[in-house]
Amino acid sequence: MARFHDLEVTDIHKTIRDAVVVTLKPINGAAEHFEFTQGQYLTFRRDFDGEELRRSYSICSGRDEGLLQVGIKRVDGGAFSTWANQDLKIGDTLQAMPPMGSFFTPVAADAHKQYLGFAGGSGVTPVLSILKTTLAAEPSSRFTLVYANKGVNTIMFREELEDLKNLYMGRLNVIHILESDAQDIDLFTGLVTQEKCALLFQHWIDIENTDMAFICGPEPMMLGIASALRTAGLNDSQIKFELFASVQPGRARRKATSSDAARSANLTRAAITLDGATRTIEMPKDQSILDAALGNAMDAPFACKAGVCSTCRCKVIEGEVEMAANHALEDYEVEKGYVLSCQAYPLTDTVVVDYDQ
Repeated sequence: MARFHDLEVTDIHKTIRDAVVVTLKPINGAAEHFEFTQGQYLTFRRDFDGEELRRSYSICSGRDEGLLQVGIKRVDGGAFSTWANQDLKIGDTLQAMPPMGSFFTPVAADAHKQYLGFAGGSGVTPVLSILKTTLAAEPSSRFTLVYANKGVNTIMFREELEDLKNLYMGRLNVIHILESDAQDIDLFTGLVTQEKCALLFQHWIDIENTDMAFICGPEPMMLGIASALRTAGLNDSQIKFELFASVQPGRARRKATSSDAARSANLTRAAITLDGATRTIEMPKDQSILDAALGNAMDAPFACKAGVCSTCRCKVIEGEVEMAANHALEDYEVEKGYVLSCQAYPLTDTVVVDYDQ
């Protein structure tokens, strides 16, 4: 089971006015826990006025750079991101879980592949890690990045992307799509829509020879891009998603009833295994497995509570649950019984779940 470890902040630098790149060093014997794969993220925790907040940020460094870096863009009203941009200092200690996430594909030195990445705003962070790792590890592969932003001054890692284009001359192509700033080519202005993607595939991107596509950004943008990719001939196994915000509403709570009999019918006995110990609790069926565990003083892992990350993943051993949303698990994981406990609600009177598998 993943636990939090100490990381020392060794460097902080601005990439744009409201975003920082934080370099981290595992301390207190934690180094072995922070070997990462390109495209993964770290989940941090910190107390704000007595309340623990957990936030996940993608690793932006390449796997072979010898650095552990995350990009943190300030969100209006966001306590953690505002603190990281304004108050975090070199020498401070952060607590984070080991790297997680499956937003990647294996790399091979003898591969001759063509990769395509789509990123919106801060969604470029994991794609940058993938891009750098892939081009370094696969000398014969190529990568095209379509990067959407509001304007030139909001482009994270702009200078680094230019440096990478020079380093990997002829192997890296970056197409900037700007919502508000006019560009010489009209196609590169506006939003990244399904229709715009179709035009890009006609004139600017060799979609027929694309082996794998990575998409990270707001959900509406990702859905349009994915649809365009499928129309162009890519199948689902060639499209990888990383969602950093969801517009889907939370699950509506079921109507409460005053009858004791009805209350009893809406209860589940849940046996939850965590860190080698199993505890059986009684919980309402309109409560998530995660909330039930946390409400019973169990230190279950979580980060977003929105079905976007996979930090709270557990396996259903017995009984049935319903997931209200799933933006993180692959189909094969669901088939094996894995669920996102923050989105998993009991359907049967008995449920057995295991966080340790």
